[in-house]
Formats: sequence, structure tokens, C-alpha cells
Amino acid sequence: MAPFADFSSTQLVRMCAGSRNEKAWEEFIRRFQPVVAAAALRTVRRWSEAAYPQLDDLIQDTYLKLCEDDCNLLRSFQSEHEDSIYGFLKVVAANVVHDHFKSALAAKRGASRTEAIAEPLMADLKAPGIEGLDLVTQRLRLDQIDTILRQVTAGKGKDQERNRAIFWLRHRLGFTAREIAQIPSIKLTTEGVESVLGRLLAAIQSHMADSTPHREVKGWNRRNRSKR
Repeated sequence: MAPFADFSSTQLVRMCAGSRNEKAWEEFIRRFQPVVAAAALRTVRRWSEAAYPQLDDLIQDTYLKLCEDDCNLLRSFQSEHEDSIYGFLKVVAANVVHDHFKSALAAKRGASRTEAIAEPLMADLKAPGIEGLDLVTQRLRLDQIDTILRQVTAGKGKDQERNRAIFWLRHRLGFTAREIAQIPSIKLTTEGVESVLGRLLAAIQSHMADSTPHREVKGWNRRNRSKR
């Protein structure tokens, strides 16, 4: 058998998902450690710089998550191209970090459960640039934006939570449409994710226009068009 270092990313993932081969996992960690560590660090920064000492533990928790339930996450991963695994691991690492901090907040508040990734990330974090929504982020708190999201996606059933998750993964965590499409539970192509994001943005803009004085809407539309 060829050395694992010579395996493609897809071959290596399949090997690790289907066995407990220590050498395969050593190569997996060597190859993918940079992307896992970078994604975990980026997400920790969104919560608290004081949490940096926990970073190594959170990276380790990411690998434990990948190994849970007989490597269920890796076995469910479907590669669209050779580099798909990188986006997938970014999502897994980010989810592990968010779950850690949400659990800590829930315990601090005496809550009995934590929220899933589909729930809005409502901590007062610094959001990355939101294309076409700069004025919105200045005028509304993130929970107000989510309220609008709930209204414009009402009646969509399971798609409502999925579409809200897509919106926040893009506009809070900075994931690309391709990375979002690589999440197994999303069940959309990259083009499908882009379509959802476009529809949500248009719906939010329309909702704001309906509730904003005419002069202010006119000025906002002019500024928004200039960015396209």
C-alpha cells in the first residue's frame, strides 16, 4: 500500500472514516491541522480573546467530534471536488467552538439545553462585512435582523431554519457559499446556497423599505446600488 502521504484528500478521508488506522489518522492531522486550527482560532476570536488558552482543547475536541459515532461525520461527508474537505473541516471546527461557548453560557444562566448551529448567533460579536447590509447592521441589532429573517421565511417549515442558518453562516461567520454547501445537513449545491442568500437579502431589503421613511429608503437604495 502506498504511504498515506501520497493519498489524495478524498482517499485519506475515506481511509480514516472506514478504519482506526493510526498512521492514516497521523497523516490526516498533519495535513489538515492548519485549516482546523485556523477555523477554531477565527471562531474563538468572535467570542472572546480571553479564551485563547482554550484553543488547543477546542482543536482536540474537533478531532473527537470527527471520531464520534464511528466517524459518522466523515462517513457522511460527500466530496464535490478534491478540496471540499477543507471547507467541511472549517464548518466542523466552527461548530465545535460555538457549541462550547453556548454550553458555557447556558450553564452560567442555569439553562438546561444549548442551541443548535441553526439558531442565530446573537452574542454581541463583531460581524464581518455583510454585503448589501452595511446600513442594516448600523441601524438594527442582530436579534432584530433575525426577527426580520423569521418573518420573511415564515411558512417555510424546515427550510426556514436551514435558510436562517445559511444566512448567519455567511454573514456572521464569513463562510463562502461553497463551504456552506459542503455541510451535509444543508443539502444544497453551491448555486442553491447562493440563490437562497440572494432571495433573503432581497426580502430583507424589501422589508426595510416598507418600514423606512421614503427619503431614507431612497438614499439607502442609492448607496446599495453603488456597491454592486
